[in-house]
Amino acid sequence: MADTQAGAERKRVLIAEDEALIRLDLAEMLVEEGYDVVGEAGDGETAVRLAEDLKPDLVILDIKMPIMDGLAAAERIAGGRIAPVVILTAFSQRDLVERARAAGAMAYLVKPFQKSDLVPAIEIALSRYSEISALESEVAGLTERLETRKSVERAKGELMTKYSMTEPQAFKWIQRTAMDHRMTMREVADRILAEQQAEADPPR
Repeated sequence: MADTQAGAERKRVLIAEDEALIRLDLAEMLVEEGYDVVGEAGDGETAVRLAEDLKPDLVILDIKMPIMDGLAAAERIAGGRIAPVVILTAFSQRDLVERARAAGAMAYLVKPFQKSDLVPAIEIALSRYSEISALESEVAGLTERLETRKSVERAKGELMTKYSMTEPQAFKWIQRTAMDHRMTMREVADRILAEQQAEADPPR
């Protein structure tokens, strides 16, 4: 993985965790996997300020932090389209995962986590963030944007089930098809869903 990251552009990561030992472990894991740790914070307020100043590729936030918690910080960072956010949560905080998603987090990690859990969570967050950015550049209005995201999510699920694609592969297929046929991603997604509905409905 480190080699892959080195071959590509190294992703810049900001860590916010109030427990210094966990922060140190996390930083070591990230460096070993080929990421650049560009900043560290012990509270949410500092994390937001550093994110605005450093413009990292990714921010990892613990939920429980002083001054401003990780959920509030995630809302500020994700809402400001600064960077994708991965939330760190303890087992007892599972109920907060939905709130984290609502705050704009793209992925989450349950503590204690292994290095093998870290990279997939980061890759999911980066992939989802780039998908949302691509959709938002295509659609201006908020309501239409939400409807487009819903259609594309459902169409991705259909492609993943039918053709054993991964989530990023399914999105890339929709994106490429839209470009090739000069359609919007919403139109491609709607066609996939219409075809699936036609297959599901028995002929009368």
